[in-house]
Amino acid sequence: MSVRDRIELVVGDITRFTGDVIVNAANTSLLGGGGVDGAIHRAAGPELLAECVTLGGCPTGEARITGGYRLPARHVIHTVGPLWRGGARGEPQLLAACYRSSLSLAQRHGLKTIAFPAISCGVYGYPIEQACEIAVHETAAWLGGKSEIVLVSFYARGDDVASALQSEIERL
Repeated sequence: MSVRDRIELVVGDITRFTGDVIVNAANTSLLGGGGVDGAIHRAAGPELLAECVTLGGCPTGEARITGGYRLPARHVIHTVGPLWRGGARGEPQLLAACYRSSLSLAQRHGLKTIAFPAISCGVYGYPIEQACEIAVHETAAWLGGKSEIVLVSFYARGDDVASALQSEIERL
């Protein structure tokens, strides 16, 4: 199976993903917030917050794993994307690290299907086209060297993110 066959675009609600793990675009506290983070915490229930409290946070570019609780997905991988400050403060490297860290963590836990939101594209202000290019190409590069993960789903809620993701997927 080619790398391209293992990546898909889904327009919809990531909290409804029925695979192994969804990725949460979290803040460094891991204690919930707005956007995707808030939606995941609401859908998973208070047990997710209780487990996140025990983790002690997460630095930008890294990832942590928890149970999925009331979500259809069995697990949640929390990763903290960079705040966009113009691109000269390591933002591209940190965003790429979010995808690599999340995929590596999924692999270490034997997870085969993973869903990503558009990390850092909401209130963190990362330019959508640049973020989607990093997301798709980092994921494809990682999958090219690994065979354990069967499917990566990129979830988009808006047309702008969906269009940018689709363009990058078609370039593979």
